Parts: sequence; structure tokens; C-alpha cells
Amino acid sequence: MAGNAVIEVSDATFDKDVLQSEQPVLVDFWAAWCGPCKAIAPFVEEIATTFAGKLTVAKVDVDKNGATPSRYGIRGIPALLIFKNGKVADQIVGYVPREVIEEKVNRVLAAGTPSVASVAAAGVN
Repeated sequence: MAGNAVIEVSDATFDKDVLQSEQPVLVDFWAAWCGPCKAIAPFVEEIATTFAGKLTVAKVDVDKNGATPSRYGIRGIPALLIFKNGKVADQIVGYVPREVIEEKVNRVLAAGTPSVASVAAAGVN
């Protein structure tokens, strides 16, 4: 169910694709039978296109991947978690308008967390 700008992530690839990503990652936890998940999917696709190069957008099918949703306490879907530097920076549970998702993504992107390289460079002096 992922489009061109959205990657499919599994329990096996989650750490590499999400937690170790150099850029923030919006993860959509969904299932094929979930009506609100289908309703929010076009918004997730639009966010992926709008923020290409600044944000990775991924989908995790909760029916095929049980460990990751359990690890993050996902009890209801759709659930959107935004990861930055390997940690959950924000989350949305349930159907929301596109503007709400975009606002939260913008907030996470604007929160300038220094990168490991800039911290290391600052300590070299």
C-alpha cells in the first residue's frame, strides 16, 4: 500500500530504515482492513512528496509486523509516529486532517537538534 515516495518497513528493517535514518522519519502504522487508515493514506503520500529530501515517510503493516507496533505501544491505528535521531519526536493517533500532520512534521523539522557531526566539530576546538 506504499506509493512511490513512501517506503515499506518491516520488523526486520525498522531499526535500519527508521532509527538509523539521517533524516526524520514519519512512520504510518496501518492495516488493510482499517477504514481510517485508507482515508489518511493520501495525506501520508502528499506529505512524502511535499517533504521529499527532508523527511522519509514509511509504512508498517501491523498485521504483518507485530513486534514494532508492540515496541512502541501502538494500540490504535492509524498511528503516525515521527522519529528524529532514533527517538519518537511526536505522534498522531487516529484520523486527522492533512494540515495537522503537516504542522507536526514542520514542528519536528524546525526543532534544530544538533547533528552528531556538528557536536563533534564544536568539541574539536
